[in-house]
Amino acid sequence: MADRKIRDNAVVVIGLGRFGGALALELVERDVEVLGVDSDPRNVQRLSGQLTHVVCADSTDPDALTQLGVAEFGRAVVGIGTDIEASILTTSILADLGVPDIWAKSINRRHSRILERVGAHHVVQPEHDMGERVAHLVTGRMLDYVEVDEDYALVKTKAPRWAEDRTLGDLGIRRKYGVTVVGIKKPGGRFTYATSDTSVQRDDILLVAGRTGLAERFAEET
Repeated sequence: MADRKIRDNAVVVIGLGRFGGALALELVERDVEVLGVDSDPRNVQRLSGQLTHVVCADSTDPDALTQLGVAEFGRAVVGIGTDIEASILTTSILADLGVPDIWAKSINRRHSRILERVGAHHVVQPEHDMGERVAHLVTGRMLDYVEVDEDYALVKTKAPRWAEDRTLGDLGIRRKYGVTVVGIKKPGGRFTYATSDTSVQRDDILLVAGRTGLAERFAEET
């Protein structure tokens, strides 16, 4: 049971290119046991000695993944890039092996839908997600933007001028804008929980949660 518990906290990363390699190294930095798998010997050699385990194998071969003990891992990340067929086959095999938490990288929405259908529990589009995030930051008053679920976002933004010297209760932001101010940061301070009695001052930073469009609209207020 002890060995199983350790494996539950370990991660297998399949595809050690730019995305998968960086992810695997970051996990190791966080003291997570990582098994790295890639079909390209160059990627395996590059990360040899930096990951807990790294092997050269064909992830589209069910027998290869079975022999590596992938089914014992609690989490898996499919970081395969442009080879969509290999990405889908690998994800499907992981699902068949019963890996309980599968993350997969996709390159477009169609790819994402297929990955979800074959068993991925979480699908990410790194380039698209980062591009969307930067677009929000470039075009608006947002200081940071994270879409935490479909059509739901957390936005960090400067307090609008009309909110200065008033409490959140008086402002009625949730009623007027449909979003909730969940945190506030004073100049030079740290974020704290926001309540109806929290007073908003010039240069305060607000952390706002709500439907993506509503959160964006509020962040554009001046």
